[in-house]
Amino acid sequence: MARFEHTVTVAALDRHWFEEAAGHAVDLFDASREQDGAILLPGGRPIHGLRLLKGRHLQSGAWYGEDPEGKAGEDAPEAAVLREWRPSGTVEVESRVAEEGMSLRVGVRLREPRTPKALEVSLDGHNPQGGSLYRFSGRARADLHAWWAALDRPSSAPPAARAPVVGTAKHRLGKARLTVTPRPAEDGTWRVSVVLSVRGRWLLRPVAAVGLLLARRPVERGFREGVDGAAEEWAELLAELPSLHGEALRAEIADALTTP
Repeated sequence: MARFEHTVTVAALDRHWFEEAAGHAVDLFDASREQDGAILLPGGRPIHGLRLLKGRHLQSGAWYGEDPEGKAGEDAPEAAVLREWRPSGTVEVESRVAEEGMSLRVGVRLREPRTPKALEVSLDGHNPQGGSLYRFSGRARADLHAWWAALDRPSSAPPAARAPVVGTAKHRLGKARLTVTPRPAEDGTWRVSVVLSVRGRWLLRPVAAVGLLLARRPVERGFREGVDGAAEEWAELLAELPSLHGEALRAEIADALTTP
């Protein structure tokens, strides 16, 4: 097994702003209505790039997406099916995408979306023309309650014993596990540690071990560059977020949803 670890310092996201923004977004969708396929927010403006393709709006089994070729539901090139819509409990969406010969199925499940408690993501992919080497799967879970709890600890305290974010990936040739653990810094920023573990599967373990030994340096370099790149994207995202609250924030979110 090979293990890689890298820690970055990033700007902090205000929890109260995040939960307020999530609540406004969920409320806007919950109050939306469908008209001739378009999804209209309160006030009548359509959400850009989102149409009801099949089923009843905000009901389990409804299909959404863009419909450029007149195809409906699961036959659309890119579509998402609503599995569950309970703003006070769980929202679950599953999307299917066909891209460059690969068929992808992505599931997203959010618990207590008005004040998000946990986010779960699943990914399954395969090439219909290929064999087992063209199949892979991944699962990730972010315990947001544990994330904020880890950041409420004193900066001098040791990191949380359990990582709030855990992701796993499986392929015929190997398995990978990724964890993300934050801790507060004295200046108010976050210190985020990312750990990646990789190992071969079954009889391929010795082969994978040799391969990782020979390629350890470039893999480690690529891992560090990937984490650094994610930190830079996080900084860019925070810089673009509006510093608004209340109705002003709600209006800003509505504008973002309806603007091409």
